[in-house]
Amino acid sequence: MDTLKVRDALDVEQAVRAAIASDQPLEIIGHGTKRLIGQPMATNALLDLSSLNAVTSYEPNELIITVQAGAPLADVKSLIDSKNQHFAFEPVDTSLLLGTPGEGTIGGMIGAGLAGPRRVQAGGARDHLLGAHAVSGFGDSFKAGGRVVKNVTGYDLCKLLAGSWGTLAVMTEVTLKVMPRPESERTLVLRGLDDVTANRAMTAALGSPFDVSGAAHVPNSALRGSVGGLGDVGSPREAVTLVRLEGITASAAHRAAALAKVLSSFGAAEILEDATSAAIWSSIRDVEPFAARGALGARPVWRIVCPPAAGGALGQALARDTGGDVIYDWGGGLIWAALPPKADAQAALLRPRVEAAGGHAMLLRASDEVRRNVDVFHPPKSGVAALGERVRLGFDPKNILNRGRMTRGSVA
Repeated sequence: MDTLKVRDALDVEQAVRAAIASDQPLEIIGHGTKRLIGQPMATNALLDLSSLNAVTSYEPNELIITVQAGAPLADVKSLIDSKNQHFAFEPVDTSLLLGTPGEGTIGGMIGAGLAGPRRVQAGGARDHLLGAHAVSGFGDSFKAGGRVVKNVTGYDLCKLLAGSWGTLAVMTEVTLKVMPRPESERTLVLRGLDDVTANRAMTAALGSPFDVSGAAHVPNSALRGSVGGLGDVGSPREAVTLVRLEGITASAAHRAAALAKVLSSFGAAEILEDATSAAIWSSIRDVEPFAARGALGARPVWRIVCPPAAGGALGQALARDTGGDVIYDWGGGLIWAALPPKADAQAALLRPRVEAAGGHAMLLRASDEVRRNVDVFHPPKSGVAALGERVRLGFDPKNILNRGRMTRGSVA
């Protein structure tokens, strides 16, 4: 396989134009940590962005950072952490789920658009993307958005790049909003709740005035082993429902105590502080109980997004009827499901139920063979599919960039 290692945006333009001329699709990679996500692609050429790794500008006082797309995410997080700042949407590190080394790059973080537990409070990756420089499937560089939080630049095209998995354009540089890191955090732990009752407890917490920044439920399981911070609170032997509050120390402590009283009808809440709390939410964010090297590492893993009120009943039924294991985040709006292996990864059973609940499901982890035969991304309704295709054709009419990654049967 040919690898085209580019040095700047001009190199990217030339590589894309050459690919158009030869009708040779390009697979876009940074560190390649997410190559196992999506439909398998048929290409003999890699466009390697890892040399585009500079931090162009960082203004901590303005809460913005501009960085090239191939910059290692771990290095950028370390830089902003040194100024006591962070990406508030908590980007998911997929390396545990996929068994790949490293956290990947900034471009991969935006292209995947996978947000962690704080999504319920802070929004997703696209909400923190202020601007981008990229090269379209025409081989032309373009700029979208800007370098300030309030932009009036016509269509906010850069938002389309978040979650596009490299199928619209090759990002070369992005500008992101960063936020001050909370001084302190508290996590309330409720024990022994079933999935539906836990769903109600999380809904009550998120509907309270106490500014909750995370709500998750981890059922008890005979399948999983004890991992990370979750093992310290009794998972998997005991079901735990987790609610996080953040802010200055006095405020976080006061709100945690007040919320514990609000949730007292669901049981007595234990309150965990700072480092212990952070370890738990790191495990939730990266779905550590379903890690590739763990007890459930051989199982396909689905990422299901649904209305939060429907999450508990949907996840409980899926676990019961398949013999699988589930974890809830976003107050029940996000379900991670590790299901017993089948030729279709249980898609025939799962997708109709998810659709009936008003949600959609993505097969985040599965073998190449399964991903060739199953729609990894949830098939959209015909109208939405037609709109999405028109958008894609506006960026990449020759289907050069990551051809076939998001739509099964579009490799040819």
